Amino acid sequence: MQFRSDKENIIVTMTFELALQIITYTTELEKERKFNMANQLLRCGTSIGANVHEAQNAESKADFIHKMKIAAKEADETLYWLNLCETANSYYSPSNEPKINLESIIKILSKIIGTSKRNKQNNIQ
Repeated sequence: MQFRSDKENIIVTMTFELALQIITYTTELEKERKFNMANQLLRCGTSIGANVHEAQNAESKADFIHKMKIAAKEADETLYWLNLCETANSYYSPSNEPKINLESIIKILSKIIGTSKRNKQNNIQ
């Protein structure tokens, strides 16, 4: 899947695919009438990709870093909700795939943020 250019952006693709996995999982939670859990997970799980996508049109390096930091916070919250689902009851448990993908996304976001901060500092000096 490609967005906004002919060059693939791995974090954009990964967060979009994670959002699709979260949508599928929260649909299953809703079938079990776990509406509050589903709503919380849907909101933070799809927000990651929305913020990463929005960062692609950032107005400045600082704006880009800020949006990526929001995405990282949403990823952390999503991990919390997936862990809660996994621990709360066996029929809440998602497959491991979203969690594995999310852990990779968190590492990549951390690297992007760190590199962007260093590049921003180097450009200032």
